[in-house]
Amino acid sequence: MSQDKMPFTEHLEELRKRLIISAIAIFVGFLICFAFKEKIFQFLMTPWIDALPEGHENQLIYTAPHEAFFTYIKVSLIAGLGIACPVVFYQMWRFIAPGLYENERKYIFPAVFFSSFFFLAGALFGYFFVFPVGFRFFASFASEMITPMVSTKEFLSFSTRLLLGFGVAFELPVVAFFMGKLGLVTSRFLKKQRKFAILGLFFISAILTPPDVISQVMLAGPLLLLYEMSVWIVHFFGKKPIAEEMAQEEKTQASR
Repeated sequence: MSQDKMPFTEHLEELRKRLIISAIAIFVGFLICFAFKEKIFQFLMTPWIDALPEGHENQLIYTAPHEAFFTYIKVSLIAGLGIACPVVFYQMWRFIAPGLYENERKYIFPAVFFSSFFFLAGALFGYFFVFPVGFRFFASFASEMITPMVSTKEFLSFSTRLLLGFGVAFELPVVAFFMGKLGLVTSRFLKKQRKFAILGLFFISAILTPPDVISQVMLAGPLLLLYEMSVWIVHFFGKKPIAEEMAQEEKTQASR
């Protein structure tokens, strides 16, 4: 680890500084998004409206006087987090940086870029691929006797959990890259633990998504692909075991 040792109080002060900067960035993103709150929420609810069968087209409802207002607050905050995520990830990695070796700190900016990229890619994957399929399935239960009348609060809660779940889940390759670089995991280890990883990924999917099988499966599928991607990432970019490094060094010296 880095030779720069900080007292515990300085770690707390550093954490406080990073949290304040992140909060300011999210607040600025919130203010920007609040100016477009209706368009953002309309964009968010479009997959659900499109999935409703003919004869059941309706807008979302709200059942409390304050519900619509707080829905706009929440949707602006979530969108603001999406805008501010590069700043938030940068502050997170800067807080971790003192515990890294000097040669490992050069990966901070790539880590910020790929953390932001995969987080947003996960959220967009959820919106463009999972929402249409999932909402179409749920809307298929509408009939002459059952009319879907979803409240803005419930819709936003359901959508947010899915989008944030996919965003967090898609961070797996970034986490695998750094764990491989630090020598904490190897591709051989990941391959051996594949069957346990499958169970773990389905368990994580159940936590990150709403309590329905469809959402869980639709998150677990991409997670399995990302796990396989992570195996190859660690294989090519991870730190080699000491035995392999020594064998490679001996081979290089012998060739000279």
